[in-house]
Amino acid sequence: MAWQDTEQAAEVIESLPITQNTQGLVAAFTDGDISSADLSRLWSEIGLPIVKAIVLILIVIFVAGWLGRMTTRIAKKAHIEITLARFFGNLMRYLVLVVGGISVLGVFGVETTSFAAILAAVGFAVGMALSGTLSNVASGVMLLVFRPFKVGDVVSAGGVTGKVEELGLFTTVFDTPDNRRIIVPNNAIFGSTIENITYHDTRRVDVALGTDYGADLDKTRAVLMEAASKVEGRLPDQDAVVVLGDLGDSAIGWAVRVWAKTSDYWAVKEALTRDVKVALDHAGIGIPFPQMDVHLHKQD
Repeated sequence: MAWQDTEQAAEVIESLPITQNTQGLVAAFTDGDISSADLSRLWSEIGLPIVKAIVLILIVIFVAGWLGRMTTRIAKKAHIEITLARFFGNLMRYLVLVVGGISVLGVFGVETTSFAAILAAVGFAVGMALSGTLSNVASGVMLLVFRPFKVGDVVSAGGVTGKVEELGLFTTVFDTPDNRRIIVPNNAIFGSTIENITYHDTRRVDVALGTDYGADLDKTRAVLMEAASKVEGRLPDQDAVVVLGDLGDSAIGWAVRVWAKTSDYWAVKEALTRDVKVALDHAGIGIPFPQMDVHLHKQD
């Protein structure tokens, strides 16, 4: 198999126009019969194309690096996410390198049209094979552009709730409250509902409860309002609210609502739940268990 690959490579090299045009010069050098005209032809048909190719390669490398840096710099000035800015810069660099590589092959007489067609076919095949990966990249780009959340936010998305530790082109990394690290593909996040829990600085704390049917409604409201107004951590510029909800099967439903800083949400919720329970106990207002009345009819 190795000698077959060697023969195929030799056939490709021999088929190049630059090789076919210089076969006579190679024979002249082999026979030792070389003239000034042959040297001039050697320079024009071999030396000059090689020099042009080297110069073109150096120019392509320089231009590719310069355009890549410029693209990254422009993206940063446009306040695009740093990860996405670097992605655009690298993409521009590789595009210039590919185009420059095809141009260098053209200097040596390679038919670039067919070569470009082959590259397009290979690119299409690779794109089909990596459709899932490309979908993650596209979703990552959309997340970086629209920025529904940023690193440090607590987010519920893709079936995961946690703090965003890293937002990349392929995946997003979460740390859960119980200190688990979960890596989620970007297409699972962008294709679902995203809840940014810590987007706003303040958040409403709701506590739902039920009281005895025998309890006085006005007294119950007053007790709940006093407990909610005095809860520690409540924002003083936002009034506490007590809402009479529904008449359930076993209790009268109430909702107690206060506002707190987002960072204090769980502490305020726990304090409000405790204060409401203690206030109702002191007022002699019960919180009944679910109950059901069963009536038995005796048949004669």
